[in-house]
This record gives sequence, structure tokens and C-alpha cells, in this order.
Amino acid sequence: MAKLELKTEIASILADGNFHSGEELGQLFGVSRTAISNHVKALIDLGLDIFSVHGKGYKLAESIDLLNAEEIRQGLGNSNSIDVFPIIDSTNEFLMTKIRNSDHISDGHTVLAECQTSGRGRRGRTWVSPFGSHIYFSQYRKMEDGLAAASGLSLAVGVAVKNACQAITGLELQLKWPNDILYQKQKVAGILVEAEGQSDGVCHLVIGIGINVDMPQGSAEQINQPWTDLKQLSERQINRNEIAIELCHQLNIVMGEYRQHRLDNLYKEWNLANAFKDSMVNIIANKNTQTGRCLGIDQSGALIVENPADGSRFKVFGGEVSLRGVA
Repeated sequence: MAKLELKTEIASILADGNFHSGEELGQLFGVSRTAISNHVKALIDLGLDIFSVHGKGYKLAESIDLLNAEEIRQGLGNSNSIDVFPIIDSTNEFLMTKIRNSDHISDGHTVLAECQTSGRGRRGRTWVSPFGSHIYFSQYRKMEDGLAAASGLSLAVGVAVKNACQAITGLELQLKWPNDILYQKQKVAGILVEAEGQSDGVCHLVIGIGINVDMPQGSAEQINQPWTDLKQLSERQINRNEIAIELCHQLNIVMGEYRQHRLDNLYKEWNLANAFKDSMVNIIANKNTQTGRCLGIDQSGALIVENPADGSRFKVFGGEVSLRGVA
């Protein structure tokens, strides 16, 4: 059995939250207790909160539900092509590599992983990706109208992610321009859309989504901004397969609308959930900062900001731009 496969099998056994001895696991997989110990240490390094008790064995701090590709396919009526990987460098990079290699990918093809070793957020930031804890999700979409067609897509996707998280938690979530989903100013999810193609031809898109589901303490210490997760927000048990199904469902709805009408209708829904509506914000681009009142977005996806001194307005477009609330 390959090392990666063995790690995954050990994780699947520990997922029930019960004790399992090193001897039991070693006999099951035909390896030494030392080998089991080394694989458990590797799983801890990947973010699993595992502890050991002499005479009892290894145990997860809490039980986890592992992703199941077949369960997700059935939940979607087999309408989406789904791949689930135990460990991957980056779900976005996996699909981008296929695009660059001209591999055939069906529209809507979705990749999920239990863990990412090189998860990426916007502006090159690392996306903390502990094993079995969150949703690491990428989906391929093809547009026929060139790269310009992708300019407002992250905002449309934000609506889909918000709706999916709301369906799971029953709570009202908010959107932060251009690609974050928040609850009371705490980050729940983020979006990274990447594109390859021609300005006036076929555009290949990878929609990357990360959703905080159940943050381990060790991973939480690596995050330098306010955050929360679905487990804290929901009053019921969170199942990551259900989240994946709901997310695909909401993306199918939003992509249908976006292909026909772009943001002509979706921008209104986005504005209703604007986390900084009528609030003072700092718009940071490179070393320049502009301050104004956040009014929302227009049909192009541009953020409209009002200068409180004279009531004039300016628009902020995508790119290397950050929005911060004014304390």
C-alpha cells in the first residue's frame, strides 16, 4: 500500500473519534507500530488533532466526516463530474495544469480535497488547509466571450457561496468586496477565480472556494485575521458532503444567471448582503489608500465609494486592491 493511501486509510479509521491502538492498526495494514506512529505524526503535521494515550492508542480530538465522491454525485443527481483527493498541492492548480496541458475537462468538473499542502488565496496568500476540516473546492467553467466575461465572476460566485453557507447554517451571512464571505465581520469563506484564454475567444475558468467548517486549534493559530467557521455558527451537525452538494447546486444556479445576464441582476443580491454597506472603508492599492463610504457595486462589479467631504463618488475595480473597514 502506497504511503499516501496508508495515511488516508489511517485517517478514515480514526475518523470515528474512538481509540485505535498502534498494534491494531499495524496488524490491519501489515506494517510495524513504528510505521503507524510515523504516519500519525504526518497526519498531525497536516492539521489533524490526534492524541495518544499509553495503553489505548490514537484518537482524534473530535470525530470527522470524510468526503465521499459517490455520495456527492448522488446528491447532485450525477449532474457534475466530481473528483475527491485525500491530499493535493492545490485544487485550483490541479485544474489549471489540466487547462495548460490542453486536457479535456467537462464544464462543471469539480475537484475537492481533504487537505491542501499549497493552498492559495487571493494576492498570493496561503490558505490554511488542515486535513478533513474544511471545504477545499475548485470547479472548471468555460465561457465563450473572452477574458472580459470573467471580470465580475468572483462577485457572482460570492452570492452562490453565501447562499450555500446560509442554507447550511440558517444564518444571514454577508459579502465583502471582492471575494470574501463573512459573518459579523469574521471570515467564513474566500474565493479565488483564475482564468486562461483569449481576450475575444474561449475563456477557461477555475473557481476556487475555501470554506471554514471546523477549524482545529493548531491551524487557527496560523490565521492573522478575524475568522469563524460553520460549526460555530450552526446549531446542527455539519456534514462536509452536504456542503459540497449545496455549493455545487448554488453554483449551477448562479452560473446559469451569469452566463445569460452577467451581473445585471446578481449585483442587486450582492448589495443586499454587502457587509460594509454605508460604512467608512479604506481602499488600499499598492501603497496608496483612499477612504470613503462604501455604497456597493454596480452592474460591472466595480465598487462605488463616496467621498464624505463633498459627496463625489469614485469606482474601484478588481486587481491588487484590498478593502478594510475604518476602525
